[in-house]
Amino acid sequence: MTKILVVDDDLALADVLAFTLRRAGFDVLLAHNGRDALGEFARDAPDLIVLDWMLPDLEGLEVCKRVRSEANVPIIMLTVRYGDDDVVAALEAGADEYITKPFSPRQVVARVRALLRRVAGEPQEVLQAGTLSLDAERHEVKWAGHPPIHLARLEVRLLEVLLQNTGRVLTTRSLITRIWGQAGATQEMLKQLVYRLRNKLNNTEPGVPIVIETIQNEGYVLKLLTEN
Repeated sequence: MTKILVVDDDLALADVLAFTLRRAGFDVLLAHNGRDALGEFARDAPDLIVLDWMLPDLEGLEVCKRVRSEANVPIIMLTVRYGDDDVVAALEAGADEYITKPFSPRQVVARVRALLRRVAGEPQEVLQAGTLSLDAERHEVKWAGHPPIHLARLEVRLLEVLLQNTGRVLTTRSLITRIWGQAGATQEMLKQLVYRLRNKLNNTEPGVPIVIETIQNEGYVLKLLTEN
């Protein structure tokens, strides 16, 4: 059984997450501070870690760095921090995913499953926004009544990140880190990637049910057209 280590000093939230993950079929370990988290990691070798940033005695960012220096275990960071520098700091410390509070426990379970599939090289879950769906495994995006459109790898990753954060502005810096990783890229490279994705969606087939909006001096946001 897949072992998930949940680390959060909010005992009620940790219990809810543990309960939800167990119901989803996972074996759950709990820790409520950074040092206990490192101890559980060393003893039980979890398959994935759900890690809160704000922890007593040793903050989650430092726990993330120490774990990453020893293993490639997937890490999902939980935090009330949502600033550009915070997102980038977590990803650069080695976190694979970043979820801001408040969130639903079901959202965490979905991210856990998706991340485990990605790490294992298994087929990815189909992501949806309205009638549009992205099959990351097939590199295809489609919506009702239209044939699928093939996307390049980076185009898939860009749309995947935007779909996971529909309606939320993602800064240029955080998008670059999420798409290219620690290798990084330039703002111009991201701008061109957005341009190519928009062209594929809007010039190939009419009636795309989403729009990728540029937010001047900030970044990009994906919106459902029905929201406009």
